[in-house]
This record gives sequence, structure tokens and C-alpha cells, in this order.
Amino acid sequence: LDSELFGRSLILDGKTQSTERDEHIYHETLVRTAMLCNPEPKQAFIGGGGEGGTLREVLGHKSVKRVTMVDLDSEVVALCREYLPNHHKGSFDDSRTSLIHQDARSYLQNTSDYYDVIILDLVDPLEGGTAALLYTQEFYAIAKARLNPGGVLVTQSGPAGLLNYTECFTTIFNTLGTVFDHTTATQVHIPAFQTLWGFTIASDTPFPEASEDEVDAQIASRLASTLKYYDGVSHRNMLALPKFQREGLESEDRINKDSDPVFML
Repeated sequence: LDSELFGRSLILDGKTQSTERDEHIYHETLVRTAMLCNPEPKQAFIGGGGEGGTLREVLGHKSVKRVTMVDLDSEVVALCREYLPNHHKGSFDDSRTSLIHQDARSYLQNTSDYYDVIILDLVDPLEGGTAALLYTQEFYAIAKARLNPGGVLVTQSGPAGLLNYTECFTTIFNTLGTVFDHTTATQVHIPAFQTLWGFTIASDTPFPEASEDEVDAQIASRLASTLKYYDGVSHRNMLALPKFQREGLESEDRINKDSDPVFML
């Protein structure tokens, strides 16, 4: 779909997934904060991410040697390769990319590979949806088992605005906290989604603290690509959650399980 306001956009089941105008906000937030938590990520795994924006951002790190991208929907990926070149910018053809069409949970459960970072750019956890069991405690344990020491997992965590932050954002954060020793949440406003959007980062290694200048220095030394949104100031702002989010994350006691999943409304 082409629109005057947002440019070419990916729409699935009537819901906007990504647009040319603001996709960089989503993808840079999802990828950059997590990857800078690891001093030298070489092996990366992407679950989902069919439009290629996440893959593009991961490949922008100089240290990355191999990216395994597992997306169930080969048709969506093929359409995005053809019609969303401004998203993927040829990343599917990068020699470091291995593209596999399979369920991400099944793949991680059966692979013998280990990763420095696991990035979950999945569709929302809708009842009856294909990704419902990719947000559960059991799945996060499977993913954790495929991380190298010091490895980091990050997942998109759904809407985080005042009217919808308890749909899945708080539950995803709480669920990851039962699997990993350390979790942190970030949030940004995505214009095309018309709300704040949440992300959760998890690791068994404490997250490094960095000033705005230190983040900018890391970007300059470790990235081969130019960023439109993410920098030291944006990094600070992403982590500065409003009070309602902080209180919601602290009070959430639901755990998303295979036997009792929490769905986005």
C-alpha cells in the first residue's frame, strides 16, 4: 500500500506492520540498544522480521559475521523483497545472511548453533495467531539456551500507551524476568501505530551503563551504517519510562505460559 503520509507500507490482516516514513524508529530501537549491550556480537538470530528492516540494522554492525533469519511466511518475505527495497536495502542478498522459512520456536529448539544476540521481530501475540507461543515462558527458556555467555535477547513487546500498555507489554516484561536475571524495557512513539511501542531486553549479564557521549562513541566505532533516529540522547529517552509504565511493569504478576497465554486484544 502506498500512502502520501507514510509512503509504501506493509499491511497484514488490515493492520499496519511497517511504513517507509517511520520504520527506522522501530527497527533502530529494536536492534541498536540490544546489540550495544554485547561488546562484540558476531552471531545473530532474527525471529520474524519479514520486511528486512531488522536484518538491515543487524548487518550494520561491523562485528557481525553471520545472521540467521527465521521467518515462517515465505510469501510475505518475497513480497517485501520486491516491493519494500527501502526497508531491506539488499540485506537479503548479503553473504552473511542465512534466510530460513520455518517456525522460529521449532528452529531454536532443534539447532545446535549459539548466538550473541537473539532479536524477536514477531507479529503480535493474537489469539489464534502464528506467534502466540513465541512470547511464552517456555519459548524464552528455549531461546535462552541458544545464547552464548553474555548473550542478549530483545523482543518487540506491543503497544505501550496509556490505554493499552497492559495488553501484552507488561506481561512480556514480567515473563522474561522469570527466565533471565536482568531485564529492561524501552519505549518509543511510532506514528504509524498511533501509540507508544514497547520493547524488552533480557540477559543473564548486567546491562552496561553508558552516558549519551559514550553511546555516541559506541555508534561511531561499531557501526558501518548511518542512523536516522538512535543516538545517545534517544537512548536515554527510550529508557526513561513514564510513571504509568514503570508502575505497571512493577506490579504485573501475570506470566505468559504455553498452557495459559496472554493475548493482545
